[in-house]
Amino acid sequence: MEPKDPLTTGELSRIDPKKEAEWARRRNINITRELSSEKEFVILVVDDSADNVAMLSLDLQQQGYRVVTATDGEEAISVAVSTLPNLILMDISMPRLDGLGATRKIREIDELRDVPVIAVTAFGTEGFQRAAYDVGVSGYLTKPIDFSRMHHLVAGLLAPRGSGPLIRP
Repeated sequence: MEPKDPLTTGELSRIDPKKEAEWARRRNINITRELSSEKEFVILVVDDSADNVAMLSLDLQQQGYRVVTATDGEEAISVAVSTLPNLILMDISMPRLDGLGATRKIREIDELRDVPVIAVTAFGTEGFQRAAYDVGVSGYLTKPIDFSRMHHLVAGLLAPRGSGPLIRP
């Protein structure tokens, strides 16, 4: 597999919004999107399906988040350690190291202990949900993804402490 820069998911994520705004200001161009605190949030998307990674990444980028990606649990830990994301969307069923094992290991790393992890899985049974919450996930989404629910959950988990409830199904 070709090595990749964990800080980028494509050409869209390489644009620094602050530099873009400065460039536009110098040329008297009005950029309609605002520079908000959301732009500072980095979300790690972990899934072994390239289609799922692309779909989630593009949606989150359209919401104004920076996105980094990983394709299995081991890579997720490595990328998380190097980028210190604000939130992780973690597929549960993956090769090498599944999402539950990766979340368990992430919870053992001091710098990542409090990073919210949202389990993303096709398994919606109570047993899978309980297992996910037992390893320390902060939210649970089932596939196919309800993007409205995902946006609400992500925004709530990234809100300042005490400003939003923990959302469980």
